[in-house]
Amino acid sequence: QVQLVESGGGLVQVGGSLRLSCAASGLILQFSVMNWYRQAPGEQRELVALIDSDGRTTYADSVKGRFTISRDNAKNTLYLQMNSLKPEDTAVYYCKLGRTTSGPANYWGQGTQVTVSS
Repeated sequence: QVQLVESGGGLVQVGGSLRLSCAASGLILQFSVMNWYRQAPGEQRELVALIDSDGRTTYADSVKGRFTISRDNAKNTLYLQMNSLKPEDTAVYYCKLGRTTSGPANYWGQGTQVTVSS
């Protein structure tokens, strides 16, 4: 059974950094397409970053140059390094399994709150 558990959220000042983690079980991250999404109050959930099985990454324009998605295959853990944080980055952040070697997938973690104070 696939389980995704996020951690690392919290309160940070403008310009600060946080690293989110997503510990995965029931799947092998290395062979999967993984995503980070976020949802701010009153807003739709939006894709922040993606990493595919070849390690190629894609970012939303709003976070390019500030956020980095990565994975540790040995720990089977996905990360999102967030630098130069802005108040508009405040949201609940979710990791999502998007695809495995068997095809499309749709598993989500429980989310972790990130709050950027000005």
